[in-house]
Amino acid sequence: MSKILILSLFLTIGFTSCKNSEKEVDKIEIAKSYYDNLNNSDYSGTTELFSDSLTTKEGEYITNYSKSEYVELLKWDFVFSPSHEILEIEQQDGIVKAKISKRCKRILFLHEKPFITNQIIRFQKNKIVTIETDYTNFNEKTWERNKTGLINWIDENNPELNGSINDLTESGGIKLLKAIELYENKK
Repeated sequence: MSKILILSLFLTIGFTSCKNSEKEVDKIEIAKSYYDNLNNSDYSGTTELFSDSLTTKEGEYITNYSKSEYVELLKWDFVFSPSHEILEIEQQDGIVKAKISKRCKRILFLHEKPFITNQIIRFQKNKIVTIETDYTNFNEKTWERNKTGLINWIDENNPELNGSINDLTESGGIKLLKAIELYENKK
């Protein structure tokens, strides 16, 4: 009888250990799925990973989104064909920390190189609830120079595209992409 009790105890401990390590892997896998879905412009796959709402924090800017609001932002971002490369990823104390390289047509035009960011992804019941982003290589001088040049060129040559740089809708993204392409073709 005591052998059965000891065997049951070992099996319980073994299953509990496996279950805990699966939780560790799951959050990293959720984060990897998030970046894969962004790379594939998959709105529904991305938002399935979120809780009912999502909070983003970039510097001092904190924004709360419903799933549908975040989809609208994704539609804008997907216009520029983004690519996210995971440079580092780890799980610590129930959160995922990732170092990401993001490139897209908008970033490469305005920043002239990919953004490198440190992101912290927080979870609630295995759903993403918060994404904090810290830009490690942002070059404000380059960004502002290219942004100002584009805005001035739009004002002089294509005024119908005015405001597209601040319009975070899909149609605004399409206009901004068109402006960038026209501007680059003039060179």
